[in-house]
Amino acid sequence: MSCDFIALAQPGVQKLSPYVPGKPVDELARELNMDPASIVKLASNENPLGPSPKALAAIRAELDELTRYPDGNGFSLKTLLAERCGVTTAQVTLGNGSNDILELVARAYLAPGLNAVFSEHAFAVYPIATQAVGAQAKVVPAVNFGHDLPAMLAAIDANTRVVFIANPNNPTGTWFGKQALRDFLAAVPENVLVVLDEAYIEYADGDELPNGIDYLADHANLLVSRTFSKAYGLASLRVGYGLSRPEVADVLNRVRQPFNVNSFALAAACAAFDDAEYLARSREVNTAGMLQLQEGCRELGLGWIPSKANFLAIDFGRDTSAINQGLLREGVIVRPVAGYGMPNHLRVSIGLPAENARFLEALRKVLNA
Repeated sequence: MSCDFIALAQPGVQKLSPYVPGKPVDELARELNMDPASIVKLASNENPLGPSPKALAAIRAELDELTRYPDGNGFSLKTLLAERCGVTTAQVTLGNGSNDILELVARAYLAPGLNAVFSEHAFAVYPIATQAVGAQAKVVPAVNFGHDLPAMLAAIDANTRVVFIANPNNPTGTWFGKQALRDFLAAVPENVLVVLDEAYIEYADGDELPNGIDYLADHANLLVSRTFSKAYGLASLRVGYGLSRPEVADVLNRVRQPFNVNSFALAAACAAFDDAEYLARSREVNTAGMLQLQEGCRELGLGWIPSKANFLAIDFGRDTSAINQGLLREGVIVRPVAGYGMPNHLRVSIGLPAENARFLEALRKVLNA
């Protein structure tokens, strides 16, 4: 009789399900014998513009150094982030995507007997990171699919070490304002680390969302995590960062893997961060695409959750499994979110105008079938 290796895993891991990413284009092409070029993928909140030309040039310049390990300290990127964000390099932690920052927090501050608080319908990595280290996940019911910050505050107990909050939130796109964040941070016990996940913050217009960096100086227990995967178009390279007090960054760097960010990612992130024109264009395309999808949903009689990110969670009022399958047969990949407790919704990333139109055309066909 073979050994039961699932039973040997620690209890928190046994209860987890593997993270399910958006379906790749090549996978759908193989399954349905389609031409990959005919498939539209709007499932993973990727930047439809492709990478910044400056980022591509930076990557090419690194090719001759392929045999060398990357700068394990990420000096150039840390220096640039510190200058632009108004912090010191000692406050910056680099990650293999912002997911890595969340994992580092869990490894450093959570353990069996402790817990992390986060919202219902929040990013799937929060429970994965929490339960993987044996800690308890305390999930607070959402209000209108968004964070109930007062209820999350009330859920904090003597064993809470981390609170994960996302603004905007994935997969709902919901958000909270400055006063809500200010009140929350003022009330959280000082021994609880607040992780403010701002993976989509660059898509916000003006000052409609609070900028977590503005609160770092007054709150020693705040960490702001961000990524280059979305608005900066570097999802494949996996590079993100956390900003915190130096003491917190020092702890995270004690558990961070050596060379966790590769040379191409470091170079491309510096270049993309310097490409203001590319970022502005990303916002413009996203704003126009959001309006395009909302108008299409309105014409189809569908509701949606208001979003400040680069995706829209569309409400079909019924289980979406058959609708999703119909879209796949039409060569359009979107994201089912039943695993987030939202079986009646599909999350649709904002694409280029032609991609958005293709989705709406396919959706109309599926709904009328």
